[in-house]
Amino acid sequence: MSKSLKNYPSPMEVIDDYGADALRLYLINSPVVRAEPLRFKKEGVFGVVKDVFLPWYNAYRFLVQNAKRLEVEGFAPFCPINHATVEKSSNVLDQWINSATQSLVYFVQQEMNGYRLYTVVPYLLKFLDNLTNIYVRFNRKRLKGRTGEEDCRMALSTLFNVLLVSCKVMAPLTPFFTEVLYQNMRKVLNESEESIHFCSFPQAEGKRDERIEQSVTRMMTIIDLARNIRERHNKPLKTPLREMVIVHPDADFLDDIAGKLREYVLEELNVRSLVPCNDTLKYASLRAEPDFSVLGKRLGKSMGVVAKEVVRDFKRPNGTTEKEIDANGDGDVLVILDLRPDESLFEAGIAREIVNRIQKLRKKAALEPTDMVEAYFDSLDQDKSVSQRVLHSQEQYIRDAIGLPLLPSSVMPSDALVVAEESFHGISGMSFVISLARPALVFNSDAILPLYSGNAESVRCLQTYLLSRDHATLKSEFQAGNGKITVDCIENIPPVDLVLGEHVFLCVGDFRTKSQ
Repeated sequence: MSKSLKNYPSPMEVIDDYGADALRLYLINSPVVRAEPLRFKKEGVFGVVKDVFLPWYNAYRFLVQNAKRLEVEGFAPFCPINHATVEKSSNVLDQWINSATQSLVYFVQQEMNGYRLYTVVPYLLKFLDNLTNIYVRFNRKRLKGRTGEEDCRMALSTLFNVLLVSCKVMAPLTPFFTEVLYQNMRKVLNESEESIHFCSFPQAEGKRDERIEQSVTRMMTIIDLARNIRERHNKPLKTPLREMVIVHPDADFLDDIAGKLREYVLEELNVRSLVPCNDTLKYASLRAEPDFSVLGKRLGKSMGVVAKEVVRDFKRPNGTTEKEIDANGDGDVLVILDLRPDESLFEAGIAREIVNRIQKLRKKAALEPTDMVEAYFDSLDQDKSVSQRVLHSQEQYIRDAIGLPLLPSSVMPSDALVVAEESFHGISGMSFVISLARPALVFNSDAILPLYSGNAESVRCLQTYLLSRDHATLKSEFQAGNGKITVDCIENIPPVDLVLGEHVFLCVGDFRTKSQ
């Protein structure tokens, strides 16, 4: 860079565009800290924002969104569980990320003591990748409360602790970004320093669990190998498969994959069952092949009489083809997938497609995770039997995936506020419309009528009044009254006590669930 030629971007311009922390981290990760030359590129600073700060912030935002969701759903405000309890979590991925966090603290401390700042960023990149693409991704159900309040609070507390520690570790290198995150996170702490820069540097207190770290690394290898098989056969992850076999000689590794990590593998790969196998000869044949490039240099003319390297070939079951059963391996573990379709897998695949379209429609409508809407489905096919069969057989899966039942459009109230609607065609041979609507009150007129001694006009006035109320406020009043409110403000109409789930329902889904 030449000051006279000004063949470099203005430092203030770089800071204004990407922030001082990004520029600092870019330089720390460059040859400059080793007193070596650097060809400065503004794009490199943007790369730090994209690869470090965005994933880091997304993990933090996911924590905040789901902590707020607890209150929206009527639970006690989020308060992180104490560190000692979090460290004893029985969840394998909680144990893994806690171990990885201890490794991060130890590594950064060692490298900073040795003045090797340039090694910190690559390690941090790997840690953040593991945090966002493994811990957060694989624990979405827990973090969103789908596995119960207690498990949700444990997962949120684990994520909170990991983010807090990572902020303290990186505060000397990214002082502004970590301060912003810390100032919001400290609001739920009983005691905290006024600034992250007043906090002591974390100490590696817990022990690394090398077995869990290795098992999770191998799990990701298995997932990558299985994805490659799917890609070869044009089988997207939305298409469920019947079975996968994991072949590995290490019994401890198979115990982890078939035990603690089993559900994570099956859900991520969308496979029904997992079969562990430590007998490599059952699915692989052995043959000897010379490694000519190595043996030729070392042995010369004697190469013909040397021992040969053992390699494995996948031994496909008799009567099956590559399109039905295929395998992939890396020399350590062998993954076998059963690619044969059946009717139940076809229906499960359509259900995944429907859920995917609902989630994309939510995003398109700029809805926050805490924004509650009801989803309605309307088939555009002449033969509606397929869609009816799918919605019936996959009802529970769809409910678990979107948090609410998928409702037929025929039951949508006329006063429902539709926030998004879209038609989809040729989705696994089906065409349909998905509508997202704000929750609408549903009244049980038969139960309300006796409250007014059979006066239908009074019932109509009550319904008109309640429909004019803000839905969120009404929900809060029912929660405060333990599911009951008193309506005594309608002129010339006697006061009545309304019970939630008996006289009135806050959404169509609740009403249909009670009616079934």
